[in-house]
Amino acid sequence: MTRPSLTERLARHNAERARAGLWRRLRTVERVDGPWVEREARRLLAFCSNDYLGLAQHPQLVAALKQAADSDGVGSGSAHLIGGHRTAHAALEEALAAWTGRERALLFSTGYMANLGVMQALLQRDDLCVQDKLNHACLIDGAQLAGAELKRYPHADVAAAARQLASRREAAALLATDGVFSMDGDIAPLPELAALCRRESATFMVDDAHGLGVLGQHGAGSVNAAGLDQDDVPVLMATLGKALGCSGAFVAGPAELIDGLVQSARTYIYTTAMPPALAAATLAAVRLAQTEGWRRDKLNALIARFRQGAAQLGLPLMPSPTAIQPVLLGDAQAALDASAALERQGLLVTAIRPPTVPQGKARLRITLSAAHEEAHVDRLLEALAGALAARPV
Repeated sequence: MTRPSLTERLARHNAERARAGLWRRLRTVERVDGPWVEREARRLLAFCSNDYLGLAQHPQLVAALKQAADSDGVGSGSAHLIGGHRTAHAALEEALAAWTGRERALLFSTGYMANLGVMQALLQRDDLCVQDKLNHACLIDGAQLAGAELKRYPHADVAAAARQLASRREAAALLATDGVFSMDGDIAPLPELAALCRRESATFMVDDAHGLGVLGQHGAGSVNAAGLDQDDVPVLMATLGKALGCSGAFVAGPAELIDGLVQSARTYIYTTAMPPALAAATLAAVRLAQTEGWRRDKLNALIARFRQGAAQLGLPLMPSPTAIQPVLLGDAQAALDASAALERQGLLVTAIRPPTVPQGKARLRITLSAAHEEAHVDRLLEALAGALAARPV
């Protein structure tokens, strides 16, 4: 009997994806200038970046990174627990804990690694993990890798989450949700979920990758905006590569949580620490995000302008109050065609297709930034009206 070839099986899967209009491909950006990118010798106005506050190219971040690189070099050289934990890392962790109102914070190299590490450290086999069906993939993967029983409730359905928690009251339980959902842009019902976790003695975890810097007082995030504190949400994760314009992630919470992650989170223990120069740049970004409230004000004004214009044009917007403004088209090919039509007009807007979103929910994922101007939003609206009007009915 011939053993099946894994690479041939993968090739067949690739062919199926291509036939279904779901093929992904890399396209290299040669240069970035604020909201503009140059790709394949074309200058495009981009509406697909998560640089919500327009900090990724800020001179203070660049200067902080250069200064730290001159002093400490580039790589950290080892894992945090070996010899890679530098002064810049410690300073950033302290600033992130203070900003989010937590006792401690711990840096991770990526948000994916942070969520996998938390789940693996907290959950054991036969524990219960309840999650929103639209949670980011790394939360789902984390629960599965930990071996816990994973129950997923319909999007934002607190009553369904309550039934799932009540189904196994004898089990240790974690309820995890995105704060801002990355593909829909809406905000989780955090106060109601926090109250549910208190009633059911479940630990509450929020992934605030798309809320930190954008929502809440001084940009402290969706949990802060909901009026919740560390007692309500003891496990808070957020990334550093979106509103802060850098890279990496952190987990913040009570001291016993952070101590436990240092001891048990494999994705923290067994990986090289982020470059200290990057930590220094991120600290500069944190300070700017806290103090330059005009960035959030401008972003919110652009969101309102876009939504008002889209409503006047009858565009199929989803109910999002955040910088993520999806235009729901349903069919994967329709999303690809609309994206291509926009690119022909000098706009870069990504088509999002299954499995990133559910079947029949393909869309254009438009993201706005404080780096955009009103004229940019108006140009986008005009182009969208033309691109979607040309769609076959």
